[in-house]
Amino acid sequence: MRYIIYSVIICCCFAGTASAQKKWNLRDCVEYAMANNLSVKQVDLQTRLAEIQARQSRYSIFPNASLSLGPSFNNGRNQDPTSFNLITQSYVSTNVQLQTSVDIFNWFSKRNTIAANEWELLAAKANTDKAKNDIALTVANAYLQVLLAIEQQKIAEVQVQQSIAQLGNTRKMVDAGTLPELNAAEVEAQVARDSATYLTAKGAVEQNLLLLKSYMSIDAATPFEIDTPPADKIPVDPIGELQPDAVYALALANMPQQKFNDFKLKAAHKNSAAARGLLYPTFSIWGSLGSGFNSRAQEIVSSSKINAPIGSVSVNGTDYTVFPSQPFTNYEYGKIGFFPQFNQNFRQAIGLTMSVPIFNGYAARSNYQRSKVTIQNQELQKQVDDQKLKQDIYQAYNAAIIALEKYSASKKSWETSERTYNFAKKRYDVGMLGTFELITNQNNLFRAKLEYALNQFDYVFKMKVLEFYKGQGLKL
Repeated sequence: MRYIIYSVIICCCFAGTASAQKKWNLRDCVEYAMANNLSVKQVDLQTRLAEIQARQSRYSIFPNASLSLGPSFNNGRNQDPTSFNLITQSYVSTNVQLQTSVDIFNWFSKRNTIAANEWELLAAKANTDKAKNDIALTVANAYLQVLLAIEQQKIAEVQVQQSIAQLGNTRKMVDAGTLPELNAAEVEAQVARDSATYLTAKGAVEQNLLLLKSYMSIDAATPFEIDTPPADKIPVDPIGELQPDAVYALALANMPQQKFNDFKLKAAHKNSAAARGLLYPTFSIWGSLGSGFNSRAQEIVSSSKINAPIGSVSVNGTDYTVFPSQPFTNYEYGKIGFFPQFNQNFRQAIGLTMSVPIFNGYAARSNYQRSKVTIQNQELQKQVDDQKLKQDIYQAYNAAIIALEKYSASKKSWETSERTYNFAKKRYDVGMLGTFELITNQNNLFRAKLEYALNQFDYVFKMKVLEFYKGQGLKL
């Protein structure tokens, strides 16, 4: 039964997946994540909102215009629009008016608001760049973790193969009577432990791949395979070119968070100037054009001179006819058409307005005072972020130095453990070393390999972090 188990384990170790799907390298993963990560897309939406706000504020300096058109039906007691007498007749009227106004001086409040929104837009873009940089570093770390897991799986696979081979040799020696059955049992137990370690390592690869796909916003069920270059083939800058003072100087000029703080501070100053302008009078010019129609409006359509008697009078019993002293004019009225009324009723107006803020619940002055506090808060935030950036860079540099030393030490440990195991194997083969001692040396070699792989990838990642802080992108 155990030989069947060993055969299955060997098949698992050597099983390969033949697939024509694309293999993703580090550059592919980072670029895809920056373009498709959902968090980055959410931040980018804020940039689009800032663009809309900046564009709207630029249009605010142009005159505003409005057109009103209002037909109405009037009934009941009204004023006759032609005679201005009170009537109870119904009529239909229509009024059209075009109005426009523009501020000609408001202490540069609008211009400062435009400038503030422009700086806010640049800050939003810098925030998007920061989100992309953050996800790039996160994906790079996840990618390296996958490579580390694959390397650990390979080491565990080799360990299983060595243990199985060792079990075969031990079984032959036990069958030949050279070694007791206990030796074979000890090696079988070692095979079982190594198999469990291999399966754990294999599961870790899948877990890290799923995590990487989540950062890239790739569906978990999508087939996904990464390119697996050796860790020493991943480009890193020499540690001598990553001195913390030099990295910090570059970070201040290039890191998106620092740009974001600079832009927000400039926007805060402009917003404060705009709020201050609202404390003073605003001068604006306005104009309007209008006309109207009324169904009861009339005009003279004809006239005639009349010299007819206007009555009679009796004097001492004699009737006399009375004529006017001079002929008078008789007018005939008719309704005015729709378009002629619009022409006749066309009116224009223009004026200058001064708006003086006297009292508005202390809102304008409070807004100005809040803007000054915002400036102070933004200045403090900039100092906090700069201080944190410097602290992070020095910590990253120290971590990189330690990682480099651990990487060098683990390499020597691996080489030493490998030589020790080779000597132990030769002595075991000639019966000069017990099984327990051989297994101990084999486990020491296994741990040395794992530690070396872990320290190697840890060193690469620590160097990538330092490289990231330069604000010039990752070398992929």
